[in-house]
Amino acid sequence: MTQLALLLPFALPQKELARDLLRELKMPAFATLLARGNLIEQQISDGFSRALPHENWLAQQFGMATDSNSSPSVAVNAMSTFGLQADAGVWFILQPVHLHIARDHLVLTDPQQLQLSEQDARGLFDTVQPLFEESGRTLLYGDARTWFLRADDLQALHTSTPDAACGHNIDIWMPKGANERDWRRLQNEVQMHWHGHAINDAREAIGLKPVNSVWLWGGTSTTQTSSPHKIEETFTLAGAQHLFASSTAKQIPANSVTDLIAAKPQQGLLVLDSLIAPAMAGDWSEWLGRLQAMETEWFAPLLEAIKNSQLDQLSITLSHNTALSTITIQKSSLRKFWRKPSLARLVP
Repeated sequence: MTQLALLLPFALPQKELARDLLRELKMPAFATLLARGNLIEQQISDGFSRALPHENWLAQQFGMATDSNSSPSVAVNAMSTFGLQADAGVWFILQPVHLHIARDHLVLTDPQQLQLSEQDARGLFDTVQPLFEESGRTLLYGDARTWFLRADDLQALHTSTPDAACGHNIDIWMPKGANERDWRRLQNEVQMHWHGHAINDAREAIGLKPVNSVWLWGGTSTTQTSSPHKIEETFTLAGAQHLFASSTAKQIPANSVTDLIAAKPQQGLLVLDSLIAPAMAGDWSEWLGRLQAMETEWFAPLLEAIKNSQLDQLSITLSHNTALSTITIQKSSLRKFWRKPSLARLVP
């Protein structure tokens, strides 16, 4: 059987805006898929969570440990996707970030807005790597946005994903638990070394935000055992990379439904993440444009693929910062003519 899981983070609009936003969308194929499919999962939470719903969902698909009190344990898996060897111990993802001041507190800026080049990232990395070595911790470079820190003494810390924390007062999102003061002290040293750094001065001179801190999350012990993952193949759009992907999954570039069909996935996953940035920035005009573009690029061809039996099952998982829904569609689902095409399921 050919099955495809499609993940659309932040495809669910905020409830108070949903009616006005959905009125602007003209998406008959997407509306048909949503209305005639079966709703198999729905999560709605008003509680505090250190990871977004789609992040926990992704981690679970790849057999990674999730905990409501901390970010998913993704660091070791992410290291392997960069070809890095994780020596025995506890590893974290460490991301260079920008913190800005809002009245009386600090706010984490969306890391996607940082526009950090490899050259600048390498320079900043080289500046602070000795600090970590002096503290008995190992810092490795993955790419401009993704570094890895071995810090066995920080294993008990409860951390938050940057996407969950960004845009908020960072106080409650910062790492909490045993040895949190040790981490804060090291983080402060990093901030001091980067303050007034030539790279940051050059960035500010051309209107870019300075890189003034680091964000720790995704802690994983190499002794942790992963449960069997559900995904055999991961399809990535050009330029997209997902830290939650498993290195054991076969990753295939896919820029169209034709590419997906040609790959004949037994259990495939495609993540369309272009809605995250505008939703988190509250740019709903951009959000509408990007979602509308998916109608002709993805939803209409996927609907045809189901009709033509090229795809046996499609599951669509939609989310925002507090909710997640999954709808499955098969060819038999399309016979439910009494279910009129509708986008109503975008409001959980």
